[in-house]
Amino acid sequence: MSPTGKSFDPTEETASLWAARLDGGSLTESDQAELEAWLAGDPARRALLEGFRQMSADLDCLLPGLVEAGRFEMPARRQAARPRWNPAWLAAGAFAVAAVAAAAVWFGWTGGRAERLTAPVAQRRSFTLADGTRVELNANTSITVEGGRAERRVHLADGEAFFEVTKDRSRPFVVETPAGSVRVTGTQFDVRTLADSELVVTVIEGSVQVRPGEETAAHSAGPIVLGAGDRLRADRSGVTVTALSKSSLDDALAWRNGWIVFQGAPLSEALSQFGRYHGCAISVTDGAARLRINARMSLDADLDGFYASLEAMLPEVRVERDAAGGARVSLRAEK
Repeated sequence: MSPTGKSFDPTEETASLWAARLDGGSLTESDQAELEAWLAGDPARRALLEGFRQMSADLDCLLPGLVEAGRFEMPARRQAARPRWNPAWLAAGAFAVAAVAAAAVWFGWTGGRAERLTAPVAQRRSFTLADGTRVELNANTSITVEGGRAERRVHLADGEAFFEVTKDRSRPFVVETPAGSVRVTGTQFDVRTLADSELVVTVIEGSVQVRPGEETAAHSAGPIVLGAGDRLRADRSGVTVTALSKSSLDDALAWRNGWIVFQGAPLSEALSQFGRYHGCAISVTDGAARLRINARMSLDADLDGFYASLEAMLPEVRVERDAAGGARVSLRAEK
């Protein structure tokens, strides 16, 4: 099972093999050169490799509890000499690591501890929790999941997640963020947060109760109730609740299908969201930040393509790239 929950394709198989080799010991200079050549063949390969390595790291944390709970049995140690390095064995081992980690995480086993679910840079991930709740994570997002008899609780420190919560009135589902919390018993909604400075909640079905955090100007004693089609934005300037049309709702959730849509958004906001998805820093001057952008862009597009499209859409803008994939965006009239 791959990090995406689908069957392995050749690229995933190669990524799992390299992950096993990297975690199993140091590479020779020849191996390192071969790895770098493979990574250079497709920008998506590096994120895929890191996904397998993260899965292996998660397994290190989960495995003791799995063994203790009888969910997984460690193979008996053999006294025979250690077999020679075998690529086929390594790939099979990586598959086993992925399968055990995915089973432990996706089906909601906690062993009395919180689980951590992650979507790496430039990739989206889907998970199914023990109660049947579906979770979709936008790129560069992590959550921790805690199950209990009284309630189900998720912690989202930074990023974006979509939830399709299984109905259970006896166990409310709570999403906590530094900028506030969302409470439901069963519904579909999206949560985006930027540390403690911003909280955006979009409801697709059912209703939710939102309590903005103390760091926002919207903090109050009582919850704010949102229904289907409502979007709440809370930040240090206050709180706004907007009723979205069907098309606007689709635009807000377009990231789930690999798109990002801007309708008159400040350029600074567009750059922030795209930069976060790809894990790179994109700075913008004050003059350029105030420009408005109307565009539908592929999140999976390469950065060079994005920057070229940006200059084509806004001829008054200049993009200066850096070696790390980031950029500085300014007006051509600015020095």
